[in-house]
Amino acid sequence: MDHPDLANLACMVAAVGVALLIAGRGRAMVVGGLALIGGGGAVLIESESGTVGLDALASGPGAVAAVLGVVVLAGAAWVFVQRPAWVPLAVLVTAPLRPPIKLVDSGFPIALAEDGSLGRLLPLYFVLAAAALALAWRAMSKSEEGTLPVRPLPPAVALPAAALAALACASLLWADDPRAGVESLVFFALPLAVLFGVVGRAPFPDWMPRMLGGVAVAMTAVFAAVGLFQAATRELFFFAPNLELSNANSSFFRVTSLFGDPSLYGRHLVVGLAIVLSVMALRRMDARLATGLVVLLWAGLLVSYSQSSMLALIVVTLMVAAVTGGRRVRIAVVGTFALVALVLAGYLISVPLRGDSLRNETADRSERIEETVNVIERDPVVGVGIGGQPEASKDVSGSDRPTPNFVSHTAPLTVFAELGAVGFALLIWLLIGATRMLIAVWRLESGLGLALMAVLLGVFVQSLFYPGILDDPLTWVTLGVGAGYLTWPRRDDGTGRQAVQPVGATA
Repeated sequence: MDHPDLANLACMVAAVGVALLIAGRGRAMVVGGLALIGGGGAVLIESESGTVGLDALASGPGAVAAVLGVVVLAGAAWVFVQRPAWVPLAVLVTAPLRPPIKLVDSGFPIALAEDGSLGRLLPLYFVLAAAALALAWRAMSKSEEGTLPVRPLPPAVALPAAALAALACASLLWADDPRAGVESLVFFALPLAVLFGVVGRAPFPDWMPRMLGGVAVAMTAVFAAVGLFQAATRELFFFAPNLELSNANSSFFRVTSLFGDPSLYGRHLVVGLAIVLSVMALRRMDARLATGLVVLLWAGLLVSYSQSSMLALIVVTLMVAAVTGGRRVRIAVVGTFALVALVLAGYLISVPLRGDSLRNETADRSERIEETVNVIERDPVVGVGIGGQPEASKDVSGSDRPTPNFVSHTAPLTVFAELGAVGFALLIWLLIGATRMLIAVWRLESGLGLALMAVLLGVFVQSLFYPGILDDPLTWVTLGVGAGYLTWPRRDDGTGRQAVQPVGATA
């Protein structure tokens, strides 16, 4: 790390910022939180010159690009000031997009990525920056006092989310791998805290749930169609290097659609299926349209050959059936879960009896779990710091394999390894609070509540076998939509739901 003292100061500033933004009440806390996050993030970038390519901004083309970027950003922020209800939609559209561009240190600051790789979440970062500026402007404007731009988020989810995000920022102080920690903060923790803060405080008019669901399903249908095209042509647009080798040596061809990894592609299809199954179970969609969408999305998921995504879909389907079905359906769901647990236990017991290796049977995942557990045992209280699990697992294993080979692939264990028992307890608190919040949404609007619960469950189940829950925008979009809908004032529409009272008017 080039400037460790600067990074340590910046991470504490950012920790205060995320706590104020997520758990704060009133304009001073929210606007102050946004300012501290922006300042802390900028200093973190400055502390580690290799984090992003910003040196090119000093050149002529870079300066022109910077000016144009500022102008476009100001224009987007003005649009969000005029139409703040568009923020959740814009975030939803850009959350999955990772265009094949990269930041460089010379000449024009942006270039096309090569060899089938994808870039960062740059469209999402742009939308979040514009939305943050718009929220700050609206918060400070007296004309916006009646629209509740800085209403507090539900405490059940805001308090654990704020504590967990602040701990993640502060953990850079003791991180085993500070460079990876800075990257995790700059590219994930800080932007996703802003995402939750701005989406959760956006207006949520009555048309919003239907619009969000329609946009999400339409996007996943496009992803599925692209995946099926790739399966038919056996040509990928974007891919990780190991996938290209795997497809060349396998009897089946895994597709990635517009993503770089089949399992990440599969996760987004599970989101679409979760929404369709939810509204289908509640009879909110024409049966023929719903059936067609299920067939399309399922076919797209099938050619990903993502076992974690398929397992997540099974769990989501059973949950939707249990929530919307009668007593017999619930009994059948419980019986299915029990049967699956018995089959899984029998399979694990049979592996050594057959003389096979659990490592081979699980594609090295069991070994990664063991190495992550060793890291947890070494630093059980506060962990090895954000972003440090892969490098720490490599150290305890004594291997010279590349660090990416040590990513745990089990998100809760990664949280435990990086943030210790404290962080793991906060994660459990967050999941419990999120469940309580989404149940409250369900009581107000059953379609939206069930869809959000199904999406969050699908992401969580897959995160047990594939990286990403706290660093996945889908998690925070789901929580932000639930928080925003629950706190937005509305009248009883005659369906028997109780009105939500206005809360958190600007201070």
